[in-house]
Amino acid sequence: MGQINTLAALMSLLLLADADIPRAMNLRPPESAPKPSFSMEELPLFATGFDGEQQSQTPAQRGPKKASLQESSKLELIRYVSGEFAKAAKALPGGKEGFLQYADKPLNEEILQRAVATHGAAVHPGEPVQITKLEFRDHTIVVDVNGGGRGKRHLLDHLQIGMGGPSSPPIRTASDAQQESGPPGLQPGAGSTLFLEFNKTIPDLTPQELKQLLSPFLDFAKQRSATVQWADTLPPDIKKAIQDRTPKVGMDREMVIAAIGKPGHKVRERDTEGNEIEDWIYGTPPDRTMFVRFTGDKVTSIKQFPQ
Repeated sequence: MGQINTLAALMSLLLLADADIPRAMNLRPPESAPKPSFSMEELPLFATGFDGEQQSQTPAQRGPKKASLQESSKLELIRYVSGEFAKAAKALPGGKEGFLQYADKPLNEEILQRAVATHGAAVHPGEPVQITKLEFRDHTIVVDVNGGGRGKRHLLDHLQIGMGGPSSPPIRTASDAQQESGPPGLQPGAGSTLFLEFNKTIPDLTPQELKQLLSPFLDFAKQRSATVQWADTLPPDIKKAIQDRTPKVGMDREMVIAAIGKPGHKVRERDTEGNEIEDWIYGTPPDRTMFVRFTGDKVTSIKQFPQ
């Protein structure tokens, strides 16, 4: 009888301890968790045929609508809206205050005209303009047109999207510099800034839906995509590789991202000759994994495992 009481007390102690020890040491088996998915699943920069209109997908094709803006949707908005060209439908005010527009309300023409009269017109109706930056806050999407009206900003202000793996210093490109200062010939702060305000958290948006919200100010119809313009400057073999979503030796970082997206992990080191090399890793072993190696600014080798 004493042995039974001792055993019962021991079991009680184990059950109590089970609630306090880490999950990895728990007596209950851990719940199965899906493997992390890296950027081989990323959205392509170019839709089929370089039309850049993946945003035209129906909700059924895109899956259930999310209540808040997803990280993948932010990336899609940046790819398909930031950098795009349009024509100004209205005069837009300069200055760091910009213009505040509530997403669920129609444009108040009188308030817009008053803002333009107070701060001057940075953009006039009918002028070609470019969206040079998107910034996402809790309830607001900040849209800089022609460099925005807020003056110079630091690199730390740029939107960073976590892609998994250890963080790496951002790689600065010519497009980054343009997004700070706007199109050539314009001084920083010479453009206009639109603050698109939502009552609650920013909902999940497609690029087409964001363009629709901006349509009172900007006309995107018949404007050639900035993505297409950039693609037309590339050599034919590079352009085809991007269309086929395939990395190619000789590409730079921007081209690789255009073809297959950002990597899940980066490794930097030096080779035996002292050259700085960087491996971009897509996937997770033992699943299909691709290693894209940069020596300097160009891809010098591509390896895939298993073969």
